[in-house]
Amino acid sequence: MALVYIEDNDPWLTEYNACEKLFREIMEQFTERNKHLKVSQKYASISVNIRIHLKQYSREVQQLKNKIDDALRSKTITVEEAERRIRQIEILESRDVQLQKLHDARTNDFASSRLNLLASGASAFADGGTTSWAADDDDDDDDKPLDTQISVSDLMTSQDRILQEQDKGLEELCKVISRQKEIGHTISNEVDHQNEIIDSLADHMDRTDESLINKTRQVQTISFKDRTCGYWIVIIFLFICIITVSLIP
Repeated sequence: MALVYIEDNDPWLTEYNACEKLFREIMEQFTERNKHLKVSQKYASISVNIRIHLKQYSREVQQLKNKIDDALRSKTITVEEAERRIRQIEILESRDVQLQKLHDARTNDFASSRLNLLASGASAFADGGTTSWAADDDDDDDDKPLDTQISVSDLMTSQDRILQEQDKGLEELCKVISRQKEIGHTISNEVDHQNEIIDSLADHMDRTDESLINKTRQVQTISFKDRTCGYWIVIIFLFICIITVSLIP
């Protein structure tokens, strides 16, 4: 009969619930990112986390799908249970597509807005050197305040600043990963050192046990000799008494 895990103890269902939790966390990150300006460092940092979690989500969904095939080959689940889990995987895959579209849409909107700004700035620069953010007539350009106009160099500077902030976010992420790696190496070295100490203690305990056994045997031998010594003294004394009595006329 095929083996079927109890639902509360099924590792596959545990990983499935973890995927659903990761999906909710990614959606929360999208919501949190919308609260910040696109040129802010916080926005860039959240975007990096979203990309990392999207890759993790896709990888975990694929792993769950592979485990269903493995379970079918090893006959640890029934065909009906496999079909039910496949339907659950399809839900996760649809969510993956939803997340990818949402991320691509955000990225494309941001890129297109930057391209539109650059294009409008370039055309305005070719005509007169400045461009206006508003969509009014050309006759009113001279009447607009200076803060509503932007040059191509300002657009390029803004673009460079955005890229620099994104690079800083990636550098911070790399530093965090490096620190985590160093901590992992430190923990591994400490575990190895503790294992060496434990092995040394085990060897010392073995030698101590062997010494105790030898000492116990010596004590038993001495104790046995002590008990027989008294008997020999009594025997010799009685022998002398018999000889003395026999010599008396």
